[in-house]
Amino acid sequence: MRWDNLQLDTATADEPATGPAALFGADTVTRRFDTPEFRGITFHEVRARSIVNRVPGASRMPFSWTVNPYRGCTHACVYCFARRTHSYLDLDTGHDFDSQIVVKVNAAELLRRELGSRRWHGDHIAMGTNVDCYQRAEGRYRLMPGIIEALRDYANPFSILTKGSLILRDLELLRQAAAVTDVAVNLSVGFTDRELWRTVEPGTPSPQKRLEVCRTLTEAGIPCGVLMAPVLPYLSDSPEQLRATVRAIAEAGAVSVTPIVLHLRPGAREWYTAWLRRHRPDLLPRYEALYGEAAYAPRWYQRQITEAVHRLAAEYGCGATGPTASRRIPRPRPTRSPPPRPSSPCSDRRPTPGSAGG
Repeated sequence: MRWDNLQLDTATADEPATGPAALFGADTVTRRFDTPEFRGITFHEVRARSIVNRVPGASRMPFSWTVNPYRGCTHACVYCFARRTHSYLDLDTGHDFDSQIVVKVNAAELLRRELGSRRWHGDHIAMGTNVDCYQRAEGRYRLMPGIIEALRDYANPFSILTKGSLILRDLELLRQAAAVTDVAVNLSVGFTDRELWRTVEPGTPSPQKRLEVCRTLTEAGIPCGVLMAPVLPYLSDSPEQLRATVRAIAEAGAVSVTPIVLHLRPGAREWYTAWLRRHRPDLLPRYEALYGEAAYAPRWYQRQITEAVHRLAAEYGCGATGPTASRRIPRPRPTRSPPPRPSSPCSDRRPTPGSAGG
């Protein structure tokens, strides 16, 4: 899929479309905002033709449908496995992925229409599994409130995975949705090392901030888990680092912790390897020995990390469930008055307390 499933909006732009934007044709809405948080970033506003995407059957993902209102991500995580998807748009998987952001401006209205279709059967929808739906761009475009409202109105189960603290803006909408359907929220926190965070996840809130978000969501009635991802071999996988991370996750009140070891798929592999070459060239031979040409670390290594994290989670009283476990806020059970009693001379006709029903 390149641009054949996207229809571009009317020809307006804050600046003329140049460079990569020329790929999208004369009707592209290309915007650049001269503010510190968006400097150097180009946004391409498009009107998508579809928004609910089926996950390929060969995927390892535990869900079948996704919604992705953005393509590309200003989080700029050097290891992001979604980088390859930018090559489908004839953009590079490195700098372009971080700075050329596609915004599906009609995502909410399109989702509402697709949820209302007779062909849709109310399956679980996962968000944030490709690029983060609460990246910085969401602060300006505000696509997620309309998306959550549509899912709430159709009582459609969904999950959100994010590194973004902006999710707290939509806390009340999440509570409303969780009152009528299954909602799962997971924060992605792979490690708590601040120096490592600054270099490999430069556009994200700090791990400590993300854990504060986890606590806030849980205390507000939206139980939140943590996807401990990625665990970076030889950078965040020592026993001391794993313990520090799991302890911080447990102290944040996370209801679950699920470790995932770094994936090195095409697109991500090249960008991450370039980062290693600049910052930790001593680790290049060890990564070559561990991964070879494979996208995934060997099973023995993954098992070693998973078992270590699960032991620590048990020690600190944190669950070890899967990342898509859904929870619903219990709704108050309606009260029901009993049938009226026959009147009697001694009745004071006061109503009797209602009994729980439903």
